[in-house]
Amino acid sequence: MTNSVAVVTGASQGIGRAAAIRLAKDFDGLVLVARNRANLEETAALVQAAGGHAEILAVDLAQPQAAKAVVDRALQAYGRIDVLLNIAGAVAQIDLFDMTDEQWDDGFALKLHGARRLTIAAWPALKAAQGSVVLMSGNSALQPKAPYAAVGTVNAAIVALAKAFSDRGITDGVQVNSVLPGPVMTGRRRSYLEHWASIHGTTVEEALVKFPQDAGIARYGEPEEIANLLAFLVSPGARWMTGSTLRMDGGEVKAV
Repeated sequence: MTNSVAVVTGASQGIGRAAAIRLAKDFDGLVLVARNRANLEETAALVQAAGGHAEILAVDLAQPQAAKAVVDRALQAYGRIDVLLNIAGAVAQIDLFDMTDEQWDDGFALKLHGARRLTIAAWPALKAAQGSVVLMSGNSALQPKAPYAAVGTVNAAIVALAKAFSDRGITDGVQVNSVLPGPVMTGRRRSYLEHWASIHGTTVEEALVKFPQDAGIARYGEPEEIANLLAFLVSPGARWMTGSTLRMDGGEVKAV
């Protein structure tokens, strides 16, 4: 991927960080985006250790002006954008009957509208490069549950948005896909398991067995496994794959 540049949002931790480190092997330049500057600096150091080069930008993509700032930074630093990975966006896990209107709005502001605005802002550069976009959803898009209503609803909207972008991309030469990870062992998930274990008087190790069993899977996924899928999706070998929704969840979703 000579002279290629990728923008990775949510790059301060979890899947976003793993994706940045993985893409460092294939891309000449990365722009890492998230709200936490200190964590972004840690990711940039890991990218450098993997042989890559990264610019960082600490912004809140829930804010409308942030999308332009990201694109401007990428074009100033590298002069092009070949790949956009929209990974940013944690959605609060609150029961359907307990969520306020404000909490619903917050759920959509970053993950959906942040990705929508950034993809549109980057589209001219992506069109010029005949580039690729991935929008990160989640398998809750396929099986929404009352305790996590906003998560499933936002993820379903992400899948529909990716389909709409891919339809335009057929004309403009921009590849667009969405990815639906299942339960992945990120720092946020481990913190939740530690909290759950302390409340229930058990150990994290026991929780690590219980929750995958309850989900009907053998184990949690690792961020690096999702990162490998993302790297394939934006590689030349996957170029004809567009408008697709790819699920990687250890078999949690049982539907055909």
